[in-house]
Amino acid sequence: LASSFQLLMFAMSATAVIVMREARLDSYDPRFKSPLYPWLHIVGVIAPIWLIFQMGLDSILFTCGLLLFGALWYRYYASSRVQRSGAIFHIFERLGRSSSGELDRELRGILKEKGLRAQDPFDEIIARSFVFDVTGSTSFDAIVHRASGWLSDRIPMDAENISLKFLEGTRMGATPVTHGVALPHLSIEGVNHPEMVIVRVSQGVTIQAPDLELSPEKDESTVTAIFFLVSPKSDPGQHLRILAQIARRVDGESFDEDWKNAESDQDLKEVLLKDDHFLYMTVSSESGTSSLLGKSLREVHLPPGNLIPIIHRSGENIIPTGETILEEGDHLTVLGDPDFLRSFKKKYSGTSDNSGTSETSENSGTLETE
Repeated sequence: LASSFQLLMFAMSATAVIVMREARLDSYDPRFKSPLYPWLHIVGVIAPIWLIFQMGLDSILFTCGLLLFGALWYRYYASSRVQRSGAIFHIFERLGRSSSGELDRELRGILKEKGLRAQDPFDEIIARSFVFDVTGSTSFDAIVHRASGWLSDRIPMDAENISLKFLEGTRMGATPVTHGVALPHLSIEGVNHPEMVIVRVSQGVTIQAPDLELSPEKDESTVTAIFFLVSPKSDPGQHLRILAQIARRVDGESFDEDWKNAESDQDLKEVLLKDDHFLYMTVSSESGTSSLLGKSLREVHLPPGNLIPIIHRSGENIIPTGETILEEGDHLTVLGDPDFLRSFKKKYSGTSDNSGTSETSENSGTLETE
């Protein structure tokens, strides 16, 4: 009987894989996909059933009884106590019948728990993102238009259409809002890599979407942080993992205080970045970084997997190349392996403190390592 139970579970697992794949949910993001789909999985459904029949009458009766018990238990007890819809409804949607968003939300919750994959460029996206701070009263539409203007220079779509898509998505309920944070997001054809705009609204701004944590019963919310994300349409899994990573940080106990107390653009980025994977340094002739002056990034010899994705110079953010020459006062954002960052910081600043720590210069408000 134990063998019958194991065979039944194997057949049901193979069936579940077929259903999930045919549902074609963007939020279904398995780390491994079995080959020879769907033939291998069809065999995985039929073969266990055939083996159960070959094992004799006891195995057949046990299997049928187990299935009948499960169906009756769900029908008369569980169905009224759960709010969970299956991927099968998304298959019906493709056939023009019905659909349900419950599974999508559940899978997004799973993505949030699983976190990023090693190849996801989350730190790099945050490092090169555009940041602006709104200190006075404003509207959500005005913020969307400004963010769209910056994004239009980096993706193949004009600012007006970007704005329309963000606003339409918000009106349709596609913009997640949680703990006073909104995450408007788009997946667009022709985009080569994800781009982000980070906005802090000190006085808060009203958005026509319910806050799922603070006030789910209301049709509008007040948010103080907005993260606009645009990703390639070809990689919906990565798009959702990035959103999930932001949501994880927002859920952290220290987020509100860190966000409120941030004094510069770099501070706001630091709130989202993982401390052990980034480092801020200022190139100065009066510090250990003096040896970097006049060097190109190629001459810095960063190991594979470590990079300087952005340089803050004279009030502007520069996306560097290997030929970019480092100048006095350049503020470097260094991303990479924690062990490398510790050795890099020790080499150029003469300290062995943990990476990711920084001090704010009282005169300029920029970040410098001690």
